[in-house]
Amino acid sequence: MGRSPWGRVGVIPTGGGAVVRGGQPKGPTGGSAAPPHAQGLERTEHEGFGGGNTAWEEEKLAKYKHSETRLLEVLESVCPPSDFACHQLLERSEEHVERWWFHERHQHPDFFQWLCMDRLALCCPPGTYGPECLPCAGGRQQPCSGNGRCDGEGTRGGTGLCVCSPGYGGPYCAECGDGYYEASRNQSQLLCAECYRACGRCTGPEDSSCLRCKRGWVLHEHRCIDIDECGTEMAHCRANQFCVNTEGSYECRDCSTACIGCMGAGPARCKKCNKGYRRDGAKCLDVDECAGSEEPVCSGVQEVCENTEGGYRCVCAQGHVRRDGQCVEEKPPDAPEKGFFDDVTEDEVVVLQQMFFGVMICALATLAAKGDMVFTAIFIGAVAAMAGYWLSDRSDRVLDGFMKGR
Repeated sequence: MGRSPWGRVGVIPTGGGAVVRGGQPKGPTGGSAAPPHAQGLERTEHEGFGGGNTAWEEEKLAKYKHSETRLLEVLESVCPPSDFACHQLLERSEEHVERWWFHERHQHPDFFQWLCMDRLALCCPPGTYGPECLPCAGGRQQPCSGNGRCDGEGTRGGTGLCVCSPGYGGPYCAECGDGYYEASRNQSQLLCAECYRACGRCTGPEDSSCLRCKRGWVLHEHRCIDIDECGTEMAHCRANQFCVNTEGSYECRDCSTACIGCMGAGPARCKKCNKGYRRDGAKCLDVDECAGSEEPVCSGVQEVCENTEGGYRCVCAQGHVRRDGQCVEEKPPDAPEKGFFDDVTEDEVVVLQQMFFGVMICALATLAAKGDMVFTAIFIGAVAAMAGYWLSDRSDRVLDGFMKGR
């Protein structure tokens, strides 16, 4: 809830039936500071229009003291920059603000009461609530004895009942609640302090000052002793759980998977061994079904038995996988056939490049000789050398490639 832009205790309208609760701001010494609009009035009390000829401006433009210019400057200090709800409120109440400033301010100096209580009937004075602004529980001067809040205080709604602060109770929050005692009391103030953790009611903070115990404890000579629910019929755990006592209560924890019923944690505290386990002294140990039978436990082709905690499972032997419920040999996927140049090494690529350039030089020389037989012979020899190198150890693959159409 945001603070009223006029700094009064109570609420102001925000539109749509909603209200914003406000509180009186505190000064640096702890007392009440002036509300924001009053601070703005004080700040602008001795200011003027700020022009070069203040006397002429006030004569022609009206007095600054009662001007709209001063109103805008006052409103600048009403809402904190980040308080969006407050700025929305001022915008929605613009007509009312201007009416109060120009026409109602002297007759009704309390803007909060004039707007929120008298004109719009959405708020109530501090210490009151509801459509009729009735006194809160405990009275309007000190609702709920100062130890809680009044439901609906300052609004036209709520129940007027007290919602007590921690440690306080009663219809007017004038008593100490459960687990607290009166540390001090006078005519105007009650101070409650916390009892020892096991005490429901007490006369002091010591463990020996208990008058009543909290649930899970029993009173013995003004002390609260923990009840062992696990040793009585007070504990209620499920069939396959065991009880663990805690301070003021108990916990139910699951038995080991080796047990059917147990008296504590682990396979050594079983009342009875679960299926798939056998008793060995005090413990329930896992039965190895795979090793304890003369006949194969798993009857499927290429199936082997694998022991598990409390049971077993049939899995495919190494090198086999299950397909359509059968264990079949796991074969690597067929490798694609290699092309003619797939196995060429980097060294071979270099040789091919050198031979290619040699052939090109021979071809150019042949052309330059215009068909001269000498250069033609050189060209043919270079081609034959390259082909011989390339096909020498690949003749088989060449033939195989031709046969496969590669």
